[in-house]
Amino acid sequence: PNIFITLSLNISPMTADNEIDIKEAFQRAQKGHNNKAKLVASLKSRYNKLEDKSLFHEEFAHYLKYAMIVYKREPAVENVIEFVARFATKEEEEEEEEDDDDAEDDHPFQSFIFNFLLESHKANSHAVRFRVCQLINKLLGSMAENAQIDDDLFDRIHQAMLVRVTDKFPNVRIQAALAMTRLQQPTDPDCPTINAFMLILENDTNAEVRRAVLSCIAMSPRTLPKVLKRTRDIKENVRKLAYQVLADKVHIKALSIAQRVSLLQQGLHDTSEAVREVVCSRLLPAWLLRLDGNIIELLHRLDVENCAETALETLKAIFKNILTEELLQNRVELDNRRLIPKDSLTCENVLYWRALCEFIRSKGDDGDEMLEQVLPDAATYADYLCGYLKAVPVLSEEQRADFNQVELVMTKEFISHQLIHLIGCLDTNEEGGRKRVLAVLQDMLALPQTPSSLVFLLTEKLLNLIPDDHRRIQTVAEIISDVREPITEASQPVDENESRRRQVQLAEVKVRILEAKQTLEDCISAQEFSRAAELKDTITDLENRRNQILQEIAESNQVADKEVRTEKNDPDTLLRCLTMCAELLKQMNIKTRIGPTISALMSSLILPSIASAHPAVRNMAVVCLGTCALHSKELAKTHMVLLLQIAQLDEVKIRISALRDIIDLLLLFGFQLLSETAATEPAPPSQSSPENQDDDTAVATEEKADVPEDTAQSILVMLSEFLDSEVSDLRTETAEGLAKLMYTGRISSAKMLSRLVLLWYNPVTEDDIRLRHCLGVFFQLYARESRAHQEVVEESFLPTVRTLMNAPATSPLAEVDINNVVELFVELTRPGALIKPSTNTEVCVHDYMAVRICGEMLKDPTAPEVRLYAKTLSNLELSRDVTVREDMQTLLQQLVQVSLEARQRKACTAKGGRKPSRRAESSEESDGENVPESASMVRPSRRAKTAALEKTKLDLNPLINQEANVS
Repeated sequence: PNIFITLSLNISPMTADNEIDIKEAFQRAQKGHNNKAKLVASLKSRYNKLEDKSLFHEEFAHYLKYAMIVYKREPAVENVIEFVARFATKEEEEEEEEDDDDAEDDHPFQSFIFNFLLESHKANSHAVRFRVCQLINKLLGSMAENAQIDDDLFDRIHQAMLVRVTDKFPNVRIQAALAMTRLQQPTDPDCPTINAFMLILENDTNAEVRRAVLSCIAMSPRTLPKVLKRTRDIKENVRKLAYQVLADKVHIKALSIAQRVSLLQQGLHDTSEAVREVVCSRLLPAWLLRLDGNIIELLHRLDVENCAETALETLKAIFKNILTEELLQNRVELDNRRLIPKDSLTCENVLYWRALCEFIRSKGDDGDEMLEQVLPDAATYADYLCGYLKAVPVLSEEQRADFNQVELVMTKEFISHQLIHLIGCLDTNEEGGRKRVLAVLQDMLALPQTPSSLVFLLTEKLLNLIPDDHRRIQTVAEIISDVREPITEASQPVDENESRRRQVQLAEVKVRILEAKQTLEDCISAQEFSRAAELKDTITDLENRRNQILQEIAESNQVADKEVRTEKNDPDTLLRCLTMCAELLKQMNIKTRIGPTISALMSSLILPSIASAHPAVRNMAVVCLGTCALHSKELAKTHMVLLLQIAQLDEVKIRISALRDIIDLLLLFGFQLLSETAATEPAPPSQSSPENQDDDTAVATEEKADVPEDTAQSILVMLSEFLDSEVSDLRTETAEGLAKLMYTGRISSAKMLSRLVLLWYNPVTEDDIRLRHCLGVFFQLYARESRAHQEVVEESFLPTVRTLMNAPATSPLAEVDINNVVELFVELTRPGALIKPSTNTEVCVHDYMAVRICGEMLKDPTAPEVRLYAKTLSNLELSRDVTVREDMQTLLQQLVQVSLEARQRKACTAKGGRKPSRRAESSEESDGENVPESASMVRPSRRAKTAALEKTKLDLNPLINQEANVS
C-alpha cells in the first residue's frame, strides 16, 4: 500500500542525470523494484544545487513522517526507511571518493536528520519511537568503518538510545539496542552501552530483545560471562544464537577448561535439536579451525581425564560430520600390529582411539572392514592389555604422599580404563581369541596388583563375554575365592629334637652292623654256617634300617613347603570381592534364582561385610544385598527390616544405597511383600515425634488384624521424614523413589502427592536441579497417564492450597506464588491432558474440583483464599452433564446468598468492631502438611479396581491421613 495521501499518476522515467522532487522520490522509494542508488543520486543532485537547504529539510521531514507513524513492518515503509538511510549517508560516500583529507567534515543533511530523529524519540506514539530507533540504527550502520561524528551528537545519540532500550515496547528496545552497536567501547570498563547490554541480557523478559543484544554485543572479558549464561537461556532461539556468537567471535583459548567443558556438555545434551545442531555444525568446527584441525589438540584443551564422557560425545559429534574415508586418514599413529606403542600412550590419543573404534563399530556390518584397520585381533590385543595393566605401579604409603607419583598412577589408570573399554569393539567370535581375552580378564581380576578402580569394568567386560548366567556365577565365584583365599606356600621349621633322635638311632644301627659283621666273620672261621646265614640276614635288615634313617634325616634337613589357603579380610580385598559380586548380580537375568553358590557368597561375604567398620565396604555390601534380594522374594522378606534400619541409622551414602534397595524391592514385589515380613519381624522404629508415636500406636491397635498396613505405615513415615531431610541427596532420592512408586501404582496417595508438590515449589530446593527436573517430569507423566491419577491430583489440591495459605512468615513456603501452584493443578487435571482421553461422557475431574472449591468457599466466605478460589473456578473446564450443571447452579446460588448476607452484616456492623471470622473453627485444618483431612473430604474411589490390581496396589490414603507427617 502507498503510504502517502496523493499519488502522481504520470511519473516520468528516471535517469541518473534527472532531478526529481522529494515527493516523487518518496513515492518511487516505496517500490522494491526501483533502483534506489539512482533514486538517491538523482535527489542528491538536486540537493547539492540548493543554496538554502532548510526548505528541503522541512519538506523531507514532512514526507518522512508518513512512514514514521506506521508501526507494522510493511514492505513499502521498510523501503522508504532504507532509502532515507542511503540518502543521508550519500555525503560520506562522495567524500571518500574525493579522498580529500583537508575537507571539512560538514554533513548538513546528516546533522539535520539526526537532530530531527533525536527530537522525536520521546514521542507518545510507539510507532514513531520504533521508526526513530530503526532509522538511527540504519544510519549508523550505513556509515563507513572509519566514519566520525561530532562528540556532542555522539553523546546525544547515546543518551537517547540508553533511554529507548528501556522502552516498554520490545521492538523499540530491539532497534535501540541495534543502534547502539557502533557506540560500544569495549576497552572502557565503564562503557554505559556495554553496561546497558549486560543488564538487558540479565533482566529483559523478551527473548527477541535478548537475541538482538547477543547479536551486537562486543566480546570482552566483561561481557563473555553474560554471553555464556545465555547458553542456558529458557528460550531455544536465544541459546542457539549464543552458541553461534561464541563460535564466530570467541577464540577457544579465551575460554577456561571448565567453560569449554560446560559449553559442550550443555550444548550436546540440549533439549532442542536446533541447539545441538549449532554446537555440532558451528561451534566445534570453529574450534577445530582455530586449532588447525588437530582433534588431539582439542582434547588437550578439554582435560579429558576429568570429563571423559563429554570428550567422547564431542568426538562422536565431530566424526558424524567427517566423511567415512577421512576417518581412517585422521586415525592415531598405530604400529604394524595396529596398536599404539605403550610408551606413546596418552590420555588424549587412547580416548581418541576408543571413540574412533566405537564409532566405526556402531556402523554395524558396514564398519567391520574399517575396524580391522584400526584394531588388532582379540588375542593380540589381550596380550597387549595384559602387559599394560601389569605395568601399572602400586604405590607404597611413602609414594602416596608424592603428588607427582599419584598423578602418574591416575593417568595410567585412566588409560587402562579406555583400553578395557576397547574390548567391546574386538571380534570375539573366534574361539581362540575369545578364550585368550577371558583368560586375561580372569588373571587381571585375580591379580592383587590390579587397581581397585578397574575391578568393576573388568568384571563387566568379563561377564559380557559369558552369555550363560550359571557359568557367570561359577566364574566370578572362583575368582572371588582366589582373591579372598589365595594359595600360599607355608614353610615348616625343622624339629631339633627329632633330628637328634634320628642321629642317635643311626649311630646305634651302625654299631649293631659292625658287631654283626664281626660275629659273622667269627662264625665263618668256626665253620658255623647256619649261624652265619642268620647273621647275614640280620646285617641286611640293619643296613635297610640305616638307609631309611639316612633318608629321613636328608628329608628333614630340607625346608618343607606346603600349599595352604589363607583367608584375607582386609578392606581392599573385601571391596574388590563385593564389587565383582555386585556387577555379577546386576548383569544376571532377574528371573535367575538364587542358587547354592550365591547363597554361599551371601553367608560368607555379603552379610559379614554389612557389619564392617569401613564405610566403602558396608556400602557395597548393602548394594549387593539389595540386588541379591531382587532375585529372591524370600531373601527380600528376610532382610527388609535390616535394610530399613540401615536407611535410618548409617552414613548418608549408605542410607541412600539402602533406600534405593527398598524402593526397588517395593517396585518389584509391591507392599504385599511386607505381609510376611511383618509377621516375623517387628516394624522398624521411626524417628517421628512423640505425638506421631502415639498415632502409630493408635493405628496399630485399630488395625491389629492387618499387619502389613502397620509396616507400610512405618515405611511411609520414614520416607516422609526423609523428604524433610537437610541432606539434599537423601531428599532427592526419596522424592524420586516416591514418584516411581506412585507412577507405577504401588502407592495411591493424595497426601503424598501434595508433599511432593510443596517440595517442588519450596525455595529450599531451588538449587537441587535433579530434584526439580525429576518432579517436573513426574507430575506431567503421572497426571496424563490415567483418569485415576488425575483424581489423586484433584484430591491433593485443597490440602496443598491450605498449607501454602497458612504457612508462617518464617517458612520458605511463604515465598511460593500460590497462583502458580493453582495453575499447575488446573492444567494437570484438564480432560484434554490425558494421553488417552475418555470416550464416554462421564463427569470430568474439573467437575469434582469445582464442587470442592465451592464447598471451601461456603465454609468461610470471608477467608482470604476465597478470591483465589473464585479465580480458579473461572479457569476450570466443566463438563456438559446436566446433573453437574444443576449442582453447580445450586452451589452458586448458595454462594450468592452467603455473599449478600455477609454484605448485610458488614453494613450493620460498620461502626462496630469486625466480627471474628469462622477461620478459627477450621484451624485444625490449616496445616495441610501435618493434619489429616476431615472424613467428609475424603472421597472413595469412583471406579472399581480389578482383583489383580488390588493384589499389587495398596491404597495408602487412610494410612497417611491418620499419620502426622513431620515437617
